[in-house]
Amino acid sequence: MKLYEIRPHHGLCLSFFRGKGYSSEFVKHMTQIKAEVGKNPIVLLHSRTDEICSVCPHNKNGLCESEEKVQRYDKEVLRLCGLDQRTEIEWRLFEKLLNGNILDAGKREEVCGDCEWNAICK
Repeated sequence: MKLYEIRPHHGLCLSFFRGKGYSSEFVKHMTQIKAEVGKNPIVLLHSRTDEICSVCPHNKNGLCESEEKVQRYDKEVLRLCGLDQRTEIEWRLFEKLLNGNILDAGKREEVCGDCEWNAICK
């Protein structure tokens, strides 16, 4: 099974993804990623462009146009979940940590409330 490289904050994005995105290509790709992580692969958490970013219009030569902001999101997700950069973890365990430490704890807006997609996640 493929090892998916995922930005930590993208775990939150995948939790709320409902078929909306930057383009039809992005939505199709995100739908495929969501289906793949549903099979519980091992994911490698790292704070650089990942599989999801590969079709994002904000990905400019492998760097996010909002790099400072998304680095902050990634750092906060890792901190709240008690994980380190470059952690390899089963998707469902990561999802459980996201739910318990961020979503169920009411801390999602604290992590990424200034995201342009914030309204979808409420």
